[in-house]
Amino acid sequence: MSYSITEPTARVKWLAGGLVVAYALITLVPLLWIIATGFKSGADSIAYPPKVLFEPSLEGYVNLFTDRTRATPEMLEAAGPPQNWVEQVARDQGQVIAGPSRFGERFLNSVIIGFGSTALCMILGTAAAYAFSRFRVPLKDDLMFFILSTRMMPPIAVAIPIFLMFRQLGLSDTHLGMILLYTAVNLSLSVWLLKGFIDEIPVEYEEAALIDGYTRFQAFYKVVLPQAATGIASTAIFCLIFAWNEYAFAVLLTSGNAQTAPPFIPTIIGVGGKDWPAVAAGATLFLLPVMVFTILLRKHLLRGITFGALRK
Repeated sequence: MSYSITEPTARVKWLAGGLVVAYALITLVPLLWIIATGFKSGADSIAYPPKVLFEPSLEGYVNLFTDRTRATPEMLEAAGPPQNWVEQVARDQGQVIAGPSRFGERFLNSVIIGFGSTALCMILGTAAAYAFSRFRVPLKDDLMFFILSTRMMPPIAVAIPIFLMFRQLGLSDTHLGMILLYTAVNLSLSVWLLKGFIDEIPVEYEEAALIDGYTRFQAFYKVVLPQAATGIASTAIFCLIFAWNEYAFAVLLTSGNAQTAPPFIPTIIGVGGKDWPAVAAGATLFLLPVMVFTILLRKHLLRGITFGALRK
């Protein structure tokens, strides 16, 4: 019987598949538990032993998007019948809705700052990576190392100087300030990743375009940029994940106008303590944009990770 050197045996395939499934289950259990907690009642969310089977409730989502106050039976009776199912959920908890919460504003701030910084980082990073890859830049290696060295330092180590600088420039608690800050932090990563992708694109493509009459910018825009789309997409995912989940700078530099969802979600307080269903509901909704963005670009991400792995 002959065996293939490169083709794994059926036993190895089954073993590898089992390991992948086991790893997926282990990593998905916490995520599924958070999603499930968002549909639990307050009592079920803190029950011991933890409840796996429970009666679904939208209490967490109602509490997330509304501000409520405790009401006496007389106040509930005087308020009249609930006008919709949202008020009914609040009445079942002995509360009345005082108005909308600020989660929607915080979530919108996360979208503006996260995607805005990612877009700016891709524009600047792609231009810088192309320049380092295609042109003779004086002290190129030293500059590349300097750019990389900014990634070695924990960002929170410079939090106080940045706080003082932002206060002097009037950028504290502003969307522009957070976009510029996250762009500065992510720029070193994007330059290094994108330079590697652009290095793999043959320079002969651009030379042929220049011979055909294209300008340097036209060659970059019509030849290099489409070839580097996989690298740009994969780099954008990593930059967005950092800007989307960042907590320390958001706590220090924002308090109201530009505060994002990560600092806001842990402050959700219910009547009598932490409202865990509302916290879980906020975490679930906060996860969706990055998940959708990653799913839409998943093909580019897989191609980007393996881009340049094989050389002809």
